Amino acid sequence: MSKETFRRKVLGSYFSLFLLKKLPLAYIAGTKLTKLDDSGSLTMLKFKWINQNPFRSMYFAAMHMAAELATGIMILQYMDTDFKFSMLLVNTSAQFQKKSVGKISFECNSGVEVETFMQELMNSSEGHTVVLPVTARNESNEAVANFEYTWSCKKRSQ
Repeated sequence: MSKETFRRKVLGSYFSLFLLKKLPLAYIAGTKLTKLDDSGSLTMLKFKWINQNPFRSMYFAAMHMAAELATGIMILQYMDTDFKFSMLLVNTSAQFQKKSVGKISFECNSGVEVETFMQELMNSSEGHTVVLPVTARNESNEAVANFEYTWSCKKRSQ
């Protein structure tokens, strides 16, 4: 499946089925993918009963899940029948600035970096890592958290 075909599928109704099959907790929490293009990705998660913490804001694990998806989906779009690779999340970090209530968007603007990373991976037999940042913003466009995810990928032998 090409990158463009993958994008059309995950930005359509296929995404709910993808989440239900591959990431059921993200499905139950209500995670949405609203953008996936050459510049990056954007996921959304609305604060509600299922993803709350005792302090009346979004639970950090729910936020991590939506932020991780924003990075992982950018790498996953490169997997097709001709190019298979393994991917593993090897490190995460997060800084939280304020309470997360309402609709929270998780944006990763590292599309160019992911493209370069994947080209290096395709042309090598060794594993590579990439660090991808995500900014979480509330409906007022205020940053509520910053995340970093380090992914390790290695090309599978054909």
